[in-house]
Amino acid sequence: MDISSAFGQSLGSLPLISKAVTRSCNAENPTGAPGGGAQAEIEGPADRHPAGLLGKGWKIRPCITLEPGDVNTLADIEGPGVIQHIWMTVDPKAFRSCVLRMYWDNETTPSVEVPLGDFFANPHGIKYNVNSLPIAVNPSGGFNSYWPMPFRRHALITIESNYWEPIPGFFYQITYALDAVPTEAAYFHAQWRRATTTRERPEHVIVEGIQGEGHYVGTMLGWAQYSRGWWGEGEVKFFIDDDGAYPTICGTGTEDYFGGAWGFGDETFSTAYLGYPLYRHEPGEAPKHGLYRWHIMDPIRFKTGLRVTIQALGWWLNGKFEPLTDDISSVGLWYQCEPHVPFPQLPELAGRWPR
Repeated sequence: MDISSAFGQSLGSLPLISKAVTRSCNAENPTGAPGGGAQAEIEGPADRHPAGLLGKGWKIRPCITLEPGDVNTLADIEGPGVIQHIWMTVDPKAFRSCVLRMYWDNETTPSVEVPLGDFFANPHGIKYNVNSLPIAVNPSGGFNSYWPMPFRRHALITIESNYWEPIPGFFYQITYALDAVPTEAAYFHAQWRRATTTRERPEHVIVEGIQGEGHYVGTMLGWAQYSRGWWGEGEVKFFIDDDGAYPTICGTGTEDYFGGAWGFGDETFSTAYLGYPLYRHEPGEAPKHGLYRWHIMDPIRFKTGLRVTIQALGWWLNGKFEPLTDDISSVGLWYQCEPHVPFPQLPELAGRWPR
């Protein structure tokens, strides 16, 4: 593969000319067509529009309004190519009420189906900064994704609003390159789940039922405590291919998996590959935690299938593990060859709403 292609870009290859073609979709150019930007016309009296003194070509339609129940198409692209960068910003009330979906090569079920905020490692409907390699959330609420998302024939990205009122001011920019896709390139997937663990089985399933060949590349967790004290003693387990009751890869604790140690000490951090950027403990609220771990340097490879779980454990009497009843949401991210197994039904808004 030519290292100057859309799939081999790095600092060292930037001087090399590539055959890839750069395009971008946003509210000013919804189709990404060449020369198709900044063509919106002012609707209504010009003296009431911010660009009324300038006219066509001067920031007439920089954003859209997300209407209740509407599914908005953000990108509808003929391939082959790769999504290289996604930027979005909107009021936090959209973080859990709006769902981001992505479909590759005209598939009928999405390969990505995640509430907007959770996709950008901002669970709980709370806005906070993230400083990592594939995901960056910057002041004041700028969502950025650099996960490469290849497609061979077609890419469709949508956002659905389930909020009960219009949400104005949704800004977005989706930048992609049209270029040949290597035969070995797999497709990007992301799945959201939420569960309240039980004392009888204090385990949250991050993903299961994955079938096919691929590699797991990331975990995002939103954890709301219902118990006082330490909450992160549980292990993350990867059941790979033919694993039965016992996993091939088993961690040693929640904070260990996310790159910390000894209970974090209530210190937050955000690094290139892993982080604990949110610890929120406000009067009248359940304590909340936000964590991420990107398996960029250490992808978990599978040939036929994968299941990933995390335990909810704390400390109890006499040094015993305490099974916890906590509210855990997660995003599991992976690349795999299509077709994929359809995802479980996404909960309605009430089932997604933060505590």
